[in-house]
Amino acid sequence: MRGEGGMRLFPISSGWFAAFVIGAVLVSAPRAQAWSKEGHILTCKIAQALLEPEAAHAVKNLLPHDADGDLSSLCVWPDQVRHWYKYRWSSPLHFIDTPDEACSFDYTRDCHGPKGAKDMCVAGAVTNYTSQLLHYREGTSDRRYNMTEALLFLSHFMGDIHQPMHVGFTSDEGGNSVALRWFRHKSNLHHVWDREIILTALADFYGKDMDALQKDLTKNFTKGIWSDDLSSWGDCEVLSSCPTKYATESIGLACKWGYRGVTQGETLSDDYFNSRMPIVMKRIAQGGVRLGMLLNHVFSEHGREIPAPT
Repeated sequence: MRGEGGMRLFPISSGWFAAFVIGAVLVSAPRAQAWSKEGHILTCKIAQALLEPEAAHAVKNLLPHDADGDLSSLCVWPDQVRHWYKYRWSSPLHFIDTPDEACSFDYTRDCHGPKGAKDMCVAGAVTNYTSQLLHYREGTSDRRYNMTEALLFLSHFMGDIHQPMHVGFTSDEGGNSVALRWFRHKSNLHHVWDREIILTALADFYGKDMDALQKDLTKNFTKGIWSDDLSSWGDCEVLSSCPTKYATESIGLACKWGYRGVTQGETLSDDYFNSRMPIVMKRIAQGGVRLGMLLNHVFSEHGREIPAPT
């Protein structure tokens, strides 16, 4: 099935079934990690705080009642269902495999599924679900789309595409097969970037208080160390080029800060944490700001565009 601009429309659930599944996950499912539960929650909280009234109303309208209007409460949902039979197709959408040592992203070369299916990567997913949400004003009864699922997938994948190791080398699966120790316990390079750095920062500097960390991140891009750079965060030639920009940034950071100087089996501790933690925090903030930007665009009265890559 294909949508505007030749993009493949990913499978969707019928409205009633999706609402049931999302509600059930919200109540009972165990947590899974991608950025990490914490990283995705922060991304979505930052984004929701930046929504204009029109977008804020649309997001609240699309969320299941049990979410109580809180987008962050469901931003981990795509991780929770990716291995369920019904959603197994979505698993390749969480990442991009690039050629080893290339340190670059090429949409045509890199954005495909295990069997070569076009657009099956996180950059394709961001483009696809942004395009689907542009149809919101046409009425959510349009059965080609499930707008609630599109919102949750887009919100989650905007976090994933900003995690540098989600755009990583093919041979080590974005660092998943680079086994090492994080301080005193076993981990791997991908997991260090997904979760270990965030949890260590929360424990060491914030007393595990997520709200305090969110406040710091927001202060940094409103009037702090990132404020002079903020205008460039939304700087894409056209909206459809944004996912390629985000993925290109991530593989560049993966090469410069993720992989560099790391060897199989070593122990990473203070030096790695202190130098990489600012990168992780900035990427979470960028993901949140950019997600807010996209949602404000797609739910605005004049929201349109994003012809997808072909």
